[in-house]
Amino acid sequence: MSKQVKVTARPRAESGRNAVKKLRARGGIPANVYGAKHAPANLEVSKREIGVLLSHAVGENILVDLEINADGKTSNRLALIQEVQRHPFRDEVLHVDFHAVSMTEEIETEVVIEPIGEPVGVKAGGLLQHNLRSLEIKCLPQDLPELLEVDVSALNINDSLHVRDIKLPKGVTAIPDGELTVFLVSEPTVVEEPVAEETAAGPEVINEKKSEDAEPPAEGKK
Repeated sequence: MSKQVKVTARPRAESGRNAVKKLRARGGIPANVYGAKHAPANLEVSKREIGVLLSHAVGENILVDLEINADGKTSNRLALIQEVQRHPFRDEVLHVDFHAVSMTEEIETEVVIEPIGEPVGVKAGGLLQHNLRSLEIKCLPQDLPELLEVDVSALNINDSLHVRDIKLPKGVTAIPDGELTVFLVSEPTVVEEPVAEETAAGPEVINEKKSEDAEPPAEGKK
């Protein structure tokens, strides 16, 4: 299940390009938190703290204990990192969205599916197809897995593994149809080289046919 990581934050009163520029200059990142029957709030979080958190994350679902310090008072909200906006060219986080959740209410989210092991069919020359990269699930926040590891080592050529075959952690339910294919080992693709066609006729003989207008050879005298 996902580990709860504490993230400190403080309210962000100012907005706009200049305010955000100053915030980033002092090592902060603009953020928002919404959901769980709370009014949306603009926040400021530490660039360094978020960078360390994301670099150690195993999956995409990160459950955080958001500690908001305002006017000497501290309040906590349990939240998921909903979206991370990154710079298109630099390794830099520009903005973070937090989705506040309740410990007593189920959430719906997607969890990455990771294959484990080398299929028997791949060792025999087959190809492992990963058809479903993530699985939509529902569960309580404390039961949320970081990712779903699925053992594919027993799959032979033409074998498939479906949603219903995934062993989900306790308290986690899959939302999609159980018949959906997650992994498939297909037969190797054989590319045949084109074979040159042989012509039925023999090689062309040049100047073999005599012209009908040609004179017969002169007969020798006796």
